[in-house]
Amino acid sequence: MICMGTIMITAEKIVQNALSLGYHKCGIIPVELMDGYEARLQERMDRFPETKGRYEDFRIFSHLRDKYPWVNAIVICSYWYGKYRIPEHLKGRIAKYYLTDARRDRNSDGYKASVAFERFLTDSGLHVETDRDFGLTALRWAGMKAGIGIIRKNNFFYTEKGSYQYLEAFLIDRSFEHIEEPKARPCPDNCGLCIKSCPSHSLEAPFTMCRNTCVSCLTTWDGWDYRKEPLRENIGKWVYGCDVCQDVCPFNRKAWEDAEEFPGLEELSSHLTNEELVKADYTWLHDVLQPKLWYIPEDKVWRYKTNALNAIFNNYEPEYLPLIRKACSDPSVEVRRFAQWILEQLEVEE
Repeated sequence: MICMGTIMITAEKIVQNALSLGYHKCGIIPVELMDGYEARLQERMDRFPETKGRYEDFRIFSHLRDKYPWVNAIVICSYWYGKYRIPEHLKGRIAKYYLTDARRDRNSDGYKASVAFERFLTDSGLHVETDRDFGLTALRWAGMKAGIGIIRKNNFFYTEKGSYQYLEAFLIDRSFEHIEEPKARPCPDNCGLCIKSCPSHSLEAPFTMCRNTCVSCLTTWDGWDYRKEPLRENIGKWVYGCDVCQDVCPFNRKAWEDAEEFPGLEELSSHLTNEELVKADYTWLHDVLQPKLWYIPEDKVWRYKTNALNAIFNNYEPEYLPLIRKACSDPSVEVRRFAQWILEQLEVEE
């Protein structure tokens, strides 16, 4: 308990403040509960050695005091984004999480809640550290240890409201604790819909996913040259991210409400057709789209075009031919090469 003037700060008051700001769940765990994460991380790297370069740096998540010697507890919050209206033509093409991503969007309720909650913690006399982009620790593991939800076979974090939520962690220097009993029911033993539905077979077994072959990774961090990508066709219509393993999950059947407008999404959506992306001006891609779909770095905004071209090729119709030919004159050499390669494949098929 901390006394700030006449205000007594407790774990319960921290949780109450998070919920009052709009978070769906909030828990607090001793930092020591992160110790077991490293063993699970090692299991994943042993199963998929090709991912070791991506995962090795995550060991710090189990050794937070190496970097933050003052940390004693982790406040873990979930923000539910399954309330936003998604334009119909974007469903199955751009993942809902990224369309409603509040982590950098200063106009969003989620971002405002995060800033206000961090201010509350610091004003309460706590030493606080957070990272809105990716978190400072293993978020799903922390959420599970706090009992605010469970991890299902598709590796996503669920509360009783489903998986359409993201987690935020706040490291604090006091030994508070608030651990709940999760309300979400576990996956049935005989259910494997997420595994059967994974487009790239990245999700190959319960709780077992190779991030290097996940469609979400291939359309954001990886997949730089689709001409050489063996899973190019598996990406299907996806342009950025993938929702398949979440959308088929029975525990998400009634989890999306389409009740509110996300700031600016409706206006932006008309520019996110495959045709508009391929024709897009690079200044617009850099200044408008990249801050929204920011997993593609600023110096590689041509990726939005190659992603759209791949979706077009995977679902080819003859009316796309003039657009593909036009892309052969694009300012980006990467776009030109891929468009020309598509034309060459179409000639082979014809």
